[in-house]
Amino acid sequence: MARNVEELLGVLDLERIEANLFRGRVPPVGRKRVFGGLVVAQALVAASHTVEGRVPHSLHAYFVLPGDPTIPIVYEIERVRDGRSFTTRRCVAVQSGRPIFDLFASFQVTEEGLEHQAVMPSVPDPDSLPSKAEIEANAPGLLPPGLKAWFTGEQAIEVRPCSLSRYDGTGGPNPVQNVWIRATGRLPDDPAVHRAVLAYLSDLTLLDVALAAHGRTLFEPAFSVASLDHALWFHRPARADEWLLYAQDSPNTSGGRGLARGLIFNRDGVLVASVMQEGVIRQRHFAD
Repeated sequence: MARNVEELLGVLDLERIEANLFRGRVPPVGRKRVFGGLVVAQALVAASHTVEGRVPHSLHAYFVLPGDPTIPIVYEIERVRDGRSFTTRRCVAVQSGRPIFDLFASFQVTEEGLEHQAVMPSVPDPDSLPSKAEIEANAPGLLPPGLKAWFTGEQAIEVRPCSLSRYDGTGGPNPVQNVWIRATGRLPDDPAVHRAVLAYLSDLTLLDVALAAHGRTLFEPAFSVASLDHALWFHRPARADEWLLYAQDSPNTSGGRGLARGLIFNRDGVLVASVMQEGVIRQRHFAD
């Protein structure tokens, strides 16, 4: 993950090698594998560079292999279709000659039509919730070590859970969680930048709700967790540097996999995006 907004914007500024070929950098943050949201965002940026006059409304992707954070990622674009209203692009992310990620994105001309949306859950306002610094100062032993290292470190994205009951022992199994989320600094006004950052942050905390259904968390060493696929639908414009509510739930875990879905609302209750993801969730067995 990027450590600040400037670094995030830098890694989303891809190098164009040829008309359909791009190179993306990975921030040196000491991770063992590339953060999946970064690959989703960079692939969307690469595909968007080959489309004019249309905006993305959906993307569907598979994580094929873990990305190596020590080398750049090359994005190869296939111009699948240029229709009257819709454009389709395929993007394959490659490292060391092997595909690590495969994405299809669909773009559409702006149109008017019927409107309805889901209702935003009733949750605390983000300004009433403790920041990461306040959690660390007031309850230093509350967060598990893995979550503490992530939640209290310098990040390009700020996350404020609507409830900390999963970590203080007062909450039980619950397949629902709500978090407020935003970039930690001001972003350029370009809507394409906000879509890319929204794609980036859409991979944060989502699969954790599948473990929340069992009263567990991603940050426990007892579990091995990895994303398998990711789908994102853009419904309406949004600023990713303003608070967004990520309302998440998990309808199923089975077969060593967990399914999670999320609705992203702006602070006014407008539904701006929907997300679904499935991942491997395996319980490790440690020898005595």
